[in-house]
Amino acid sequence: MDEEYDVIVLGTGLKECILSGLLSVDGLKVLHMDRNDYYGGESSSLNLIQLWKRFRGDDKPPAHLGSSRDYNVDMIPKFMMANGTLVRVLIHTDVTKYLSFKAVDGSYVYNKGKIHKVPATDMEALKSPLMGLFEKRRARKFFIFVQDYDESNPKTHEGMDLTRLTTKELIAKYGLDDNTIDFIGHALALQRDDRYLDQPALDTVKRMKLYAESLARFQGGSPYIYPLYGLGELPQAFARLSAVYGGTYMLNKPECKVEFDEEGKVVGVTSEGETARCKKVVCDPSYLPNKVRKVGKVARAIAIMSHTIPNTNDSHSVQIILPQKQLGRRSDMYVFCCSYSHNVAPRGKFIAFVTTEAETDHPEAELKPGIDLLGAVDEIFFDAYDRYEPVNEPTLDNCFISMSYDATTHFESTVIDVLNMYTMITGKAVDLSVDLSAASAAEE
Repeated sequence: MDEEYDVIVLGTGLKECILSGLLSVDGLKVLHMDRNDYYGGESSSLNLIQLWKRFRGDDKPPAHLGSSRDYNVDMIPKFMMANGTLVRVLIHTDVTKYLSFKAVDGSYVYNKGKIHKVPATDMEALKSPLMGLFEKRRARKFFIFVQDYDESNPKTHEGMDLTRLTTKELIAKYGLDDNTIDFIGHALALQRDDRYLDQPALDTVKRMKLYAESLARFQGGSPYIYPLYGLGELPQAFARLSAVYGGTYMLNKPECKVEFDEEGKVVGVTSEGETARCKKVVCDPSYLPNKVRKVGKVARAIAIMSHTIPNTNDSHSVQIILPQKQLGRRSDMYVFCCSYSHNVAPRGKFIAFVTTEAETDHPEAELKPGIDLLGAVDEIFFDAYDRYEPVNEPTLDNCFISMSYDATTHFESTVIDVLNMYTMITGKAVDLSVDLSAASAAEE
């Protein structure tokens, strides 16, 4: 391995694969290695036998669950906003040609013990059982303000500066109650906790607009799309992209050891006695454990079911957000369901995930409010993993480390991390002004 690379990427998790694709398209010479013999790292998709091995310790799942290869169970399940940043990255890199998407049927929010469809427009607000009659009128006015708001056109600002006004102050102007604020902040703006209320309102308004635009895009019941055969398709699509631009992939490389010079700067990566030289290393936290710190823990239940989630209008794919306040918690809980309609399970089978940031030493008990929404389950598995974030200074050591995946079941926070890393590595931003019609989702 006498060649020198601009960048060596370690781990084929989704973030690492997006970055190796973006950097290859930029003309950098990229070597991508993984200690595993499969793509996806932490964000891989498992068939039924692999799932059984991982959680039950044997490779003999019961026959009634159907064929193993009909399952693609995401270990980090997330939906994409139809007009969101990840879709823009996919179009910018042309990865859309390797993937097929399908719209997600439903977007719901948990409120006072019940599941409700999330209203996203002024018309839906008027129909929603989430609010009483007078509250609906107030909410409709607020939704119309958000829909008409245009950052570059002061006429639409109604005399308010949203870079200064907090979200709490903006919402107070419309007299909305806590209940309404809860679903707007968590289920529409996809904020992860209540800190956003004291931050400038512009961010929340932009997030609400993204939700409404994504919803309008496929005229479906939700703003989300999801790849056929699950998220395991994404890392492989970026791997193909990287290869087209001359990137090199090596799976099954044990003991990838990052080498440093006496000043602590990266000089290469050694595996099986050979060292590949490079200027920069990009990796997930597991490759440089002494340059990261633990910041939390994600708890997750994975259920296989023979029915849709009750009270979701028979939706074959759905996201339900349980805002923290509804559960008396510090962080939200998320329910994600997909099925044979996205080719991730055999016909008649549904896979549901309940995920949250663990707040106690009993994460299985914490997940109960979400699990209770699922109804009868055929099988349930519990999983928990620590979340890490980098503590190194990339300008000093040239190591660019991704953050662990959070509990959200949508991609907005994941992509922000990727784009920030890209800018740190290259000194420039990804061009996201793309023609969104280039990514279409299959209709039923």
